[in-house]
Amino acid sequence: MEDLDPTFIQAPEHRSESNFIPNQPDEIPVIDLSRLDDPKDVQNVISEIGDACEKWGFFQVINHGVPCDERKRVEETVKTFFDLPMEEKIKVKRDEVNPVGYHDGEHTKNVRDWKEVFDVYFKDPMVIPSSTDPEDEGLRVVYNKWPQFPSDFRAACEDYARHAEKLAFKLLELISLSLGLPKERFHDYFKEQMSFFRINRYPPCPRPDLALGVGHHKDADVISLLAQDEVGGLQVSRRSDGVWFPIRPVPNALVINMGNCMEVWTNDKYWSAEHRVVVNTTRERYSIPFFLMPSHDVEVKPLEELVSPENPPRYKGYKWGKFYVSRNRSDFRKLEIQNIQIDDFKLAT
Repeated sequence: MEDLDPTFIQAPEHRSESNFIPNQPDEIPVIDLSRLDDPKDVQNVISEIGDACEKWGFFQVINHGVPCDERKRVEETVKTFFDLPMEEKIKVKRDEVNPVGYHDGEHTKNVRDWKEVFDVYFKDPMVIPSSTDPEDEGLRVVYNKWPQFPSDFRAACEDYARHAEKLAFKLLELISLSLGLPKERFHDYFKEQMSFFRINRYPPCPRPDLALGVGHHKDADVISLLAQDEVGGLQVSRRSDGVWFPIRPVPNALVINMGNCMEVWTNDKYWSAEHRVVVNTTRERYSIPFFLMPSHDVEVKPLEELVSPENPPRYKGYKWGKFYVSRNRSDFRKLEIQNIQIDDFKLAT
């Protein structure tokens, strides 16, 4: 067994076997969105989504409307890119000035992930805060980086992302209805959305007992839509007891999970679950997440309709763009301090 670079080694309490109980019968729900075509079944679907958001913060959807051929096109195109020599891939490498493109050194909770990624902003160009300083109102413009080869890389990514964004807003409306709110309640938060989409490649790992494809974390966004291949490796921490469960691949399904923004907006009613990715010694794994994110100037705080004297706000508000750029600081290197987390905005209750 070959040695592993120490930057990849997880603390014992965060390794793949920690708090993981295999062969559990409990699984996140799989919800068939074609049932929305039956007026008699719509409310059942909405209720099932609400229950999943509350218990797990995760669910899977089938018959979701994102074309399978578009997804397959992205998978085939990006595999061609990731198979290129490193000197070609680093021509479109991410950096701290331009946080999109190729990257192979991302850190989660200050431990390096066993993966390489390619990130694309949904809107191109994208406007983001120029610094993490709360007093600095400056903005900067960021442009996507596109490789010259394969030649259809950009078209494949942009076509898939449009379908994913359409589904994301459909799910956002269903989630809003599950809370007893108008379906358009969240729409105004996305006028200048900062959404992005990513392709992850997890190579075979010589020591999957020590490293993780992605370490334990919660997504910072509103909702995430993930296409995962048949290899599997995604795990979620159950809200009730923190036990880790695998999210088993379902053919042509998308995995949906709540991010920090939704957890705050719903004042902890809906759950942003910790999740991680385990790796293996023999097979590479691909996944394609789309992260729905609000505009940079949105203040994220509990919705007034969901708080009361009996259920007071559990979070103070924060500016989304500043939170995002602060979180991004730890993507490139190990920090000497813990990066900003949503719990930093918790109020005493």
